[in-house]
Amino acid sequence: MDRQNVYYATGRRKTAVAKTWLSPGTGSITINGRTMEDYFPLESAKILLTQPLTLTNNLDSFDVRVTVKGGGINGQVGAVRHGITRALLEADPDLRIQLKKAGFVKRDPRTKERKKYGQRGARARFQFSKR
Repeated sequence: MDRQNVYYATGRRKTAVAKTWLSPGTGSITINGRTMEDYFPLESAKILLTQPLTLTNNLDSFDVRVTVKGGGINGQVGAVRHGITRALLEADPDLRIQLKKAGFVKRDPRTKERKKYGQRGARARFQFSKR
């Protein structure tokens, strides 16, 4: 593999972390050694994942290789999308305005809220009994 034209970025969402490598190619997307269709069978997940490439007309210009860990399906899809976006910015910084307007550049900060002491959960209290 030619190291000169390989762009690396890390994407995160909830507890999922995606290491993403972009290299010039035909548009194949490999996630954890499997094809995108095999790893994410949901059609909505595939659409979300390819949004940055479709928006910038680079769907057939780059081969994407991803290693993703942690989280569930939606968290992993979000992490991969964030990783692809950041790798695209490494490849061509001029795409930033376009990707930022679509809202792909910023990391989604929403994560699970911690459980607080004296409570049953993050916000749920223990049941109150008057008598």
